[in-house]
Amino acid sequence: MKLILTIAWRNILRHKSKSLIIGFILFLGALLMTLGNGVISGMDRGVSKNIVNGFLGDIVIISEKQKTDNILLNMMGTSIEPIYNYKQIKQALQSQDYLDRFLPAGKNLALALTSESNQNPGFAFMLGVDFEAYRKMFPNAFTALEGGFLEPGKRGILVPVSARNEFFDYTNIWIIPEHGALVKENLPAETQKDPYSIFIDSAIVLMGMNESNSSTDIRFPVKGIIKYRALNTIFGHFSITDIESYRECLGYFSATGKSLDVPKEEQKLLSMESGDLDALFSEDTLMVSNERTRAQAPANVLQKNTPAPQADIEDGAYNLVFVKLKGRVSEKQALTRLNKALTDAHLGVRAITWKKASGPIGGMASLIKGALFIFVMLLFVVAIIIIINTLTMSALERTPEIGMMRAIGAKKSFISGMFLGETAILSAFFGGAGIVCGIIIVKIIPLLKIRTANDMLQILYGGDVFSPVLNTADILTTLVQLGIVTLCAALYPMLVARNITPLEAIARD
Repeated sequence: MKLILTIAWRNILRHKSKSLIIGFILFLGALLMTLGNGVISGMDRGVSKNIVNGFLGDIVIISEKQKTDNILLNMMGTSIEPIYNYKQIKQALQSQDYLDRFLPAGKNLALALTSESNQNPGFAFMLGVDFEAYRKMFPNAFTALEGGFLEPGKRGILVPVSARNEFFDYTNIWIIPEHGALVKENLPAETQKDPYSIFIDSAIVLMGMNESNSSTDIRFPVKGIIKYRALNTIFGHFSITDIESYRECLGYFSATGKSLDVPKEEQKLLSMESGDLDALFSEDTLMVSNERTRAQAPANVLQKNTPAPQADIEDGAYNLVFVKLKGRVSEKQALTRLNKALTDAHLGVRAITWKKASGPIGGMASLIKGALFIFVMLLFVVAIIIIINTLTMSALERTPEIGMMRAIGAKKSFISGMFLGETAILSAFFGGAGIVCGIIIVKIIPLLKIRTANDMLQILYGGDVFSPVLNTADILTTLVQLGIVTLCAALYPMLVARNITPLEAIARD
C-alpha cells in the first residue's frame, strides 16, 4: 500500500496540469455540496421554526367531516367543519405522553364590510383563540407595530400589516389601534404625502362565512397592528381575535351557549312555545338586533330569558386543534398513534401533518427542498463525469508507462490501486479543502444578515434572514458524497488502465 501511494503521489506531481484540473473540480464540488447541504438543513430548521413553532404546530386535528386537508389557505369561502367536543378531545390528548402542547382554535373566512354601499366587501381569514394560551403555544410568533395585544377576558382583534394594507386597497380606510394615533411612516408610500386624504377607523366589521348562513356581522375593536416575524405575507392574512367574538361572528355555539350554528328555519322551530304554528311569527320568540356593537348577540340567534351560565371557554365550538410534539418524537409514529387514540375514543376527529394542513405552503417547502437535493446531485454527477474524462485521458497518455510496468510484473490490481490512490489523494486534499471552506462560508453567511421580504425565498432562507446551518450529520453526509464521487470517478479509468498490455505499449512507441 505504501508503494502504491508513493507512486500515486509521484504521478500527481508529474502530471500537475491534469491533477490541478481534477483537484479544482473536487474542491468546487465539495464546496457546493457542503453549501447545498447547509441550505437544506437551514431550510428544514427554518420551516420548523416559522411554520411548526410559529403557526401550525407539528400536527393539526380536524373534524372527520372536513373534506379537504388544506385548512390554512382554503379559498372560495369553503368553511372548516366545526368541532363541538373539545373537552373530550382534550382528555384523549392529555393521555398521550409524546405530546408537548396543544391549542384549540377557530379558523375560517370572513367578509370585511364597510358602511359604503357602493363598495364590494373584502375577505379576511380569522383565527379565534384564547390569546394567553396562544402566546404560550407560539411565543414570539409576531410583534406589535402599533398598539398592543389582546387582554384576558376582553374582546378585540389584532390585524396584521398585510391584512390592513389589503383592507385599505379596496376601502380607502386605514385601520389604527383603538385609542391609537396615525403613524405616517407606516402608510403606503403614495399616501404619505397627503395622509389626510384617507379615512381612519379603529374598528373593523367582519361577517363570518359558513355553509349554514347563520353567521352575522360583528364590529371588532382593533387592539393592535401586528407583523409576523417570518412569512409575513402568508400569515399576514390571518387576523387574530378572541374565541368568543369569533364564535359570535361565525354563528357558532359559544361558551355562554348564546349562539348555535343552525339554519334560521330550525331556530324558529326551536323557539316555539307550543304546537301552534302562529308562534312562528311571535315577536317575543325570536329577537334580532340590527345595531352593530361588539356586545350584541349575533343576528339570527335564539335568545333565552334564563340567566347566562358561568362561561367555560372550552364548552364552545372550535374548528381545529394545533398540536406540538415532544423532543425528537417521530412525526410519522406520533401521527399513527394519535389517530388510533382518537379513533378508539370515537371523537369524530382525525389528525393530519402540518404539511397537509398548510396546503400549497407545505408542498412548496417540499418542492424547494427537492430542488436543492437535485441540484446537489447534479453537482455530484457533473463532478464524476469531468473527473472520469480527465483520468481516462491521463491513463491513455500513460499507456507506455503502464505497459512497461505490466511488462516488469505489475499486476492489474497494482495498476488499479495506483489510479485509485491518485484520486483518493486529490480528493482528500482538494475535497477536504472544499468542505472546510464550505463550513466557513456557512458560518459567515448568517453574519451578513442577507434579508428578503419574499415569502417563497423566506422558505428557502429558513426565515427572513438567510441562515444555512451545518450539523455533524450534514458534514458526514458531505464526506460520504465526496467518497462516492472519488470511487465512481476512479472506476472507469481504473478499468482502462488495467486493460493496457505491454504489447500496446510497444505498439504505441
